[in-house]
Amino acid sequence: MNRFAGLRLLGPYLRPHRGRVALALLSLVVAAGTVLAFGACLRALIDRGFSHGQPAVLDYALASVLVVAAVLALASGSRFYLVSWLGERVVGDLRRDLFAHVVRLGPAWFEIKRSGDVMSRISSDAQLIEQVIGSSASVALRNTLMCLGGIVMLVVTNPKLAALVLAIVPVVVAPIILFGRRVRALSREAQARIADLVSEGAETLDGVRTVQAFAQEERAARHFSAATELAFGAAIQRITRRAIMTTLVIFIVFAAVGFLLWIGGQDVIAGRITAGDLSAFVFYAVLVASSGGAISETIGDLQRASGAAERLSELKAEPPVIVETDRPKALPQPVRGAIAFDEVSFRYPTRPETRALDRFDLAVAPGETVAIVGPSGAGKTTVFNLLLRFYDPEAGAVRLDGVDIRELRLRELRRNLAIVPQEPVLFTATVADNIRYGQPDATDAEVRAAAEAASALGFVEALPQGFDTHLGARGVRLSGGQRQRIAIARALLCDPAVLLLDEATSALDAESELAVQQALDRLMHKRTTLVIAHRLATVQKADRIVVVDEGRVVDVGTHLELARRDGLYARLAELQFNLSAAAS
Repeated sequence: MNRFAGLRLLGPYLRPHRGRVALALLSLVVAAGTVLAFGACLRALIDRGFSHGQPAVLDYALASVLVVAAVLALASGSRFYLVSWLGERVVGDLRRDLFAHVVRLGPAWFEIKRSGDVMSRISSDAQLIEQVIGSSASVALRNTLMCLGGIVMLVVTNPKLAALVLAIVPVVVAPIILFGRRVRALSREAQARIADLVSEGAETLDGVRTVQAFAQEERAARHFSAATELAFGAAIQRITRRAIMTTLVIFIVFAAVGFLLWIGGQDVIAGRITAGDLSAFVFYAVLVASSGGAISETIGDLQRASGAAERLSELKAEPPVIVETDRPKALPQPVRGAIAFDEVSFRYPTRPETRALDRFDLAVAPGETVAIVGPSGAGKTTVFNLLLRFYDPEAGAVRLDGVDIRELRLRELRRNLAIVPQEPVLFTATVADNIRYGQPDATDAEVRAAAEAASALGFVEALPQGFDTHLGARGVRLSGGQRQRIAIARALLCDPAVLLLDEATSALDAESELAVQQALDRLMHKRTTLVIAHRLATVQKADRIVVVDEGRVVDVGTHLELARRDGLYARLAELQFNLSAAAS
């Protein structure tokens, strides 16, 4: 059925566990069959025991009931364990695959997506899938079997009354179909509002210091409250439709049971059927009615899960922007670190009207230190983004040691590069884990040596647990200079052929800047280094300075050469140094 089409996502995840699926289905069939057997026990008890006054038949009926109850209990317990195991396993695998896919999509995709929405899908939507596999689907199947089995037993017990039951079925099914489509659409809408709610909360908590610094707590709370109300409204719409559907189905089903009971009672009085036949028929009719009601309930769960599965399928179907070649080349060994940008042009997907780089040319020799300067928006960071292959150029090529980086495996390219950003990202882990992030198998001695070379050993050893100290979210327990030195130690441990420095000292005080600069000097020694610089005082040691403006190289030279020319660099230098002099 189309309204459950989204659940096809689960097929590949259930297939490896087909043995457990078969056992769960077998347990479900046995449980449904034992429930149906109660009707036969009931008829024998009334017709042979009560009517004929035979105590032996009562004993036999009691023994039969105990056997059926034991089988039902074992089958139901087995079914519960198996479907619960399948639910947890499938959702675990699904979340793993989705997250592994998302982290490979690249920065371009995240420019237009909110990370909170992504995590809402992976957590909340996947939880609905777990509920379906671990509960709703098996409940729906069990009640479907009991409903169909009950109808068969109704026909066997009394064909005339069974015909009346079958005539009522379309009346029961109609509201399920009519309301079901709308419930599914509303379920999708409710999940989308939950994703917005999670995104709003996550974004606020990530920037809680800024929120508090500007005294915007009440405003943030109002925004979250508004998102909560939207989610509540969408959920209430879904619940209302589902409640109406459930109410109609249950009323129709049980009204029909009462009507059948009245007709059957007339037949017993007239002697056309026995009391045992009527009792068994009523049992099966109630079974069919309750099963039908349960099915209407679980259909709502299945439709919610189908909407969630569609959202997960959309996420899984997102194509990665950066695709590795089928026949990758290998870098010449040892990697020397020669970099070349050949006539590179590029536009960001979110700003297609503006070229970030326009026929950009740059060649960097192995071991050379090149500083890239220019006004904001000139394209400096774009150079790093393309070299790391976060994006591919629309024209031209970027080469490492003469090989187009599009022909390399991403892992091989990036393990030969290391970046120290202006705002280093630290994870909620220990100092040691953060330093060895790029080299997870590094020894404790190597981690310690990297920290020492990054001028970080002193403050690390002063922490409560040293290298085993947890740094909190985003390394909040460290100062800016300390976070920067941890990032440098991380880069040192990777021992890259090419080092990328994105103004690694611009936000530091004088003492921290001196310590970080000494660490950077050790890190830059005898390796190719590209330095993005906003402060010209930090680039005077560079072998060459490349001046970039509007995505193009407009000048190249040393600090003294460029300062003597009446160009962009001279104007930037005059502005900065005059401001510095005035400030001092």
